[in-house]
Amino acid sequence: MVGLRDWARALKRDVIALWLARRDPRVPWYAKALAALVAGYGLSPIDLIPDFIPVLGYLDDVVLLPLGIWLVLRLIPPEVMAEHRAAAEAIVDKPVSRKAATVIVLVWAGAAVVVAWVAWGTWHR
Repeated sequence: MVGLRDWARALKRDVIALWLARRDPRVPWYAKALAALVAGYGLSPIDLIPDFIPVLGYLDDVVLLPLGIWLVLRLIPPEVMAEHRAAAEAIVDKPVSRKAATVIVLVWAGAAVVVAWVAWGTWHR
């Protein structure tokens, strides 16, 4: 039986594989268009239904995204999809850089301090 973690990992891999397949010349144009939409939605931080809404918030992640992937997978030749899944697996398995994450957090924190400083100075004039 496939666990929830394995299912989510396979979903992520397939979203990345669709993103890669959208540029493959062996994929029909209509499959490329749908793959770009599904992968773009799957990789986007913006959801159709925000996750903070109870029950409905995860509906798109649990139902809509897998249905979109299933539809696109039916339009892409299996051998082409197998290649892109292998490439996506390599991307998913890449280690996360903690240094890069730290730099990004520091940049955001610095930007927040600058905005707060400017806002404070403007407000107290």
